[in-house]
Amino acid sequence: MYNSNFKNKILLITGGTGSFGNAVLKRFLDTDVKEIRIFSRDEKKQDDMRHHIQNPKVKFYIGDVRDKRSVDTAMRGVDYVFHAAALKQVPSCEFFPMQAVRTNIIGTENVLDSAVDFGVKNVVVLSTDKAAYPINAMGISKAMMEKVAIAKARSLGNNAVTTICCTRYGNVMASRGSVIPLWVDQIKSGNPITITDPGMTRYMMTLEDAVDLVLYAFENGNQGDLFVQKAPAATLDVLADALKELYNADTEVKIIGTRHGEKLYETLVTREEMFRSEDMGNYFRIPADTRDLNYDKFFVEGQEDISKFENYHSDNTHRLDKEGMKKLLLKLPEIRQDINQ
Repeated sequence: MYNSNFKNKILLITGGTGSFGNAVLKRFLDTDVKEIRIFSRDEKKQDDMRHHIQNPKVKFYIGDVRDKRSVDTAMRGVDYVFHAAALKQVPSCEFFPMQAVRTNIIGTENVLDSAVDFGVKNVVVLSTDKAAYPINAMGISKAMMEKVAIAKARSLGNNAVTTICCTRYGNVMASRGSVIPLWVDQIKSGNPITITDPGMTRYMMTLEDAVDLVLYAFENGNQGDLFVQKAPAATLDVLADALKELYNADTEVKIIGTRHGEKLYETLVTREEMFRSEDMGNYFRIPADTRDLNYDKFFVEGQEDISKFENYHSDNTHRLDKEGMKKLLLKLPEIRQDINQ
């Protein structure tokens, strides 16, 4: 999926050296986009990306979303922003929650304020399933990030120059910090696969799915919308069995117990959001809550039907069996390369 609205436009990707930024570059490099700006704080990753890509369309900006001055430098002249910069790992955010606050919440405010200041047309903010009913610091910070983005969108209104919308998606297979690269390394080195809870379910989507979702939000988003892709899920034991078969490995599975702040299953859309969601086929659109600060309304105007809805989570979505999981894993170039397919 490629949107012609990007013709001769400048796109900024915050956190652009990560998995998502690399996938967007792959999608856009050979199109008629004018310029892609990669904004991140890791000069080594930027240097690696620069040497690998060697394309004059790609410009690199060292900076941190915590520092609005550095964001402003990258934002000048930009048409569209994909805001992917974040602290994403559950354990590190659990031990250093204020770091998650400074990057995921305050950093997002800086990006949005800068985008509005410089007249950016569209900002898509990337969130996670852990923001729905969050139980850990990472999820809580991402939930607040969504609230910051939607509040900013609401305050701008529908006729503003800048449109802000959000996307929320589950596990991206083989992205940095995810379990698939860890298990592949364990299989290759002959060590046991370490599973927290074999019955734990997680959404499964590829990086290409994540890019498609962001582009769909870009193309269809109204002020303050949140978009969620309907995605299949699998239990961790099914994922482990699928990997073992693909690698033709008789690896032992070791159950180590649930980590800090992990859920048994992930929710992508809460019951309250499902109540006002719009089914777009492959996606849900959740429009912004436009109630004002007249508190009386919250006490006299309830929502009777909300109890009829249930969450959209990884236990009640389409469940992959081992063959379905193998088929999805074979969409990953790293896996295909490993097993020579």
